[in-house]
Amino acid sequence: MSKRSNVFASSLGIIFVGGLIGVLASLLQKFGNPGNMGICVACFERDIAGAIGLHRADVVQYLRPEILGFGLGAFISALLFKEFKPRGGSSPFVRFFLGMIAMIGALVFLGCPWRVILRLAGGDGNALFGLAGLVVGVGIGTLFFRAGYTLGRSEKQRIGAGVLIPLLFLGLLALRLIFPQIEGNPKSGILFYSVKGPGSQHAALVISLIIGLGVGILAQRSRFCTMGAIRDLILFKQVHLFSGFVALFIGAFVANLVLSQFHPGFIGQPVANTQSFWNFSGMLVAGLAFALAGGCPGRQIFMSGEGDGDAGTFVLGMIVGAAVSHNFGLASSPAGIGQYGVYAVVIGLMVLLLIGFTHINRIES
Repeated sequence: MSKRSNVFASSLGIIFVGGLIGVLASLLQKFGNPGNMGICVACFERDIAGAIGLHRADVVQYLRPEILGFGLGAFISALLFKEFKPRGGSSPFVRFFLGMIAMIGALVFLGCPWRVILRLAGGDGNALFGLAGLVVGVGIGTLFFRAGYTLGRSEKQRIGAGVLIPLLFLGLLALRLIFPQIEGNPKSGILFYSVKGPGSQHAALVISLIIGLGVGILAQRSRFCTMGAIRDLILFKQVHLFSGFVALFIGAFVANLVLSQFHPGFIGQPVANTQSFWNFSGMLVAGLAFALAGGCPGRQIFMSGEGDGDAGTFVLGMIVGAAVSHNFGLASSPAGIGQYGVYAVVIGLMVLLLIGFTHINRIES
C-alpha cells in the first residue's frame, strides 16, 4: 500500500494517533492502571521482567497485556499492509546494551518518554526535569548523527527470524491466560503478581489487551515515535512527528481534566520523586540511548512487530536492564534515587559516549 493511501502517515493522521493514545492512556489509568502511568513502555516492561521472575521487587510484577498488544498489533498491521520485512544484523550486541542502559536511565527517572508526557498531562511538575533531560539526551544524539554516527545497515533475514518477537509476545500472552492472577496471591503457576504497589494496579485484561492491540496497529501505520519527534525537530526542523508528540499531551491533558485526574504540583505525585537533578540525568541517559538506537521504546516494540530483529534485541535489552536495575539497587522509587543509581547514571553515560564516538564513520572528501 502506498504512503498516499496511508492516512495515518499524514499530518492529520499523526495528530489523530497521538491524541488518541493520550486519551486511551488516561482511560487506562481510570480503569485501574497506576497514576500518570496509563501507558509507560519502560515501566510495563519492568513489570513484565518481574512477572517472569527476572527480578523480585514484589511491588512491580505484572505481565502487562498492553506491551504484548503493542507488538502483536504492529505484527498484524504489518502483515495486513504488506510491511512485514524480516531484517537485522545491525550491531545487535550494541543495541542490546543500548536497551539495557536506556531502561536503567528510565528507571532512575521512573518513566519512558511516553510517561514524561503523561506525567506532565497529569500535573506532575517533576516531569519537567525529565523532559529537559530527554531533549538534551536526544540533542547529544543529533551531534553524533551530524558527525557520521551509524550502527551499520541491517540486512534482509529469513521469516523465521522476523517472527521471533511476535511469537515471544504470543507465548507470554498464553502464559497470562494459563496462569491468571489469584486474588491476594503473589504467584500463580510460574508467574509473579504484585499484591501491593504499582504492579498491583491494572486495568482488566481484556481492556488492556484491546487498547494495546489498537495502539500497536495505529502506531505501526503512523510510525509514531517520541524520540524521533524531538530528533527530527532538532536535526531537520521537521514538526511531523512532533505534532503527534504534542497531540499526545493535549489528548491526555483534556482527558485528565474530564476524568478529574489532573493534580498539579511537585509533592506527592504518583510513582515519582522530587530529586530534580537525577530526574533530569536519568532521562538524559535514556534519551541518548534511544537516539543512538534510532527509536523510543514504543517505536522499538512496533518495529520488532514488523520483523526488525535489531529492534527486538533492543526490547530484550530493556527487559534485562529492568532486572539489573532492581536486582542491583539502581532503580528509583517515590522515596528517591536507588542506592547505586548515581553510579549507574555516570557509567551509563560513559558507555553511551564510548558507543557514540566509536561508531562514527567519517566521510572522506
